[in-house]
Amino acid sequence: MENVFGTGQWQWIQLNENEQGRISDEQIIAWLDDVRKNKTNYLRVNCFADEEPVVNGSLIYKQNISDEQDYKIIHFYLTEKLLVTVNLDWSELKQITPDRFVRQIRATKNAVEGFLLFLGEVINELLVGIDKFEEELKTLVWSVRKRNETGILEKVYHRRHELLVCKNLLIPINEVKMAIDEMGYQGIRGSKIFQTISKRTERIMVLLNEYEHQLDSMINLEEVISSHRGNEIMKTLTVMTTIFTPIMAFGALWGMNFKHMPELDWRYGYSLSIIIILISTILLYVYLKMKGWTGDLLKGKKRGSFFK
Repeated sequence: MENVFGTGQWQWIQLNENEQGRISDEQIIAWLDDVRKNKTNYLRVNCFADEEPVVNGSLIYKQNISDEQDYKIIHFYLTEKLLVTVNLDWSELKQITPDRFVRQIRATKNAVEGFLLFLGEVINELLVGIDKFEEELKTLVWSVRKRNETGILEKVYHRRHELLVCKNLLIPINEVKMAIDEMGYQGIRGSKIFQTISKRTERIMVLLNEYEHQLDSMINLEEVISSHRGNEIMKTLTVMTTIFTPIMAFGALWGMNFKHMPELDWRYGYSLSIIIILISTILLYVYLKMKGWTGDLLKGKKRGSFFK
């Protein structure tokens, strides 16, 4: 599909996977043959003094969070008067209003502004996704306090991965924007579209960095809590083993089968052995308590508390 915008000042050619259209430029044909093989983000610039500035490459603009192979990629060739895109699926951009987008793109002065307008819509898609991410993150922050468990840690790392995927989409877009700025197209840096894209990119990067700090803080908190509880469990096991040492010791002693054991003939030997075991166990517990080695091991964890 070929469209002419900006009162005939520039042209946008949209091609499918194996379509060539009515392109006759040998340089663009060679680019088409080469770039269709590409499955990852890719960017090349040409700003030699004796040649027309060109930005071309491939850009992943949609990525499924759960499936690495489920993504959408476009290939683009950009000059001041021409924009060629391959494999652009408009149905993936849910936030675009066709009528509004057409009106905006018809008002652009050149192909560079038109491509920046498209990048702005891609970023807008990311911002909508980030709004949903923010809601989930808020719920997760309070879940850490209410239900601190392994399942929550799993959700934290899932959100962390989602954030990384979003950053992985945004970084190449920002690189394309910087490459366009590098080309020095006339009037681009001062245009409203370029300034809007720059501010929007800066805003989303700030949001992603802040959310990354929040998730890192939650991960650090989880690690501290897990470490503390692990230590408490080991202390509990150690203290309980120590407290029951008299029972095990006397039990092992009187469980022997030697022929000469005077305690076997004692009339009150059984009662005396129970008393000795209880007294020694209590004395050992009191000793540990006085030393402060039991801490709050025998207390239950309060609901909504991290450590108590």
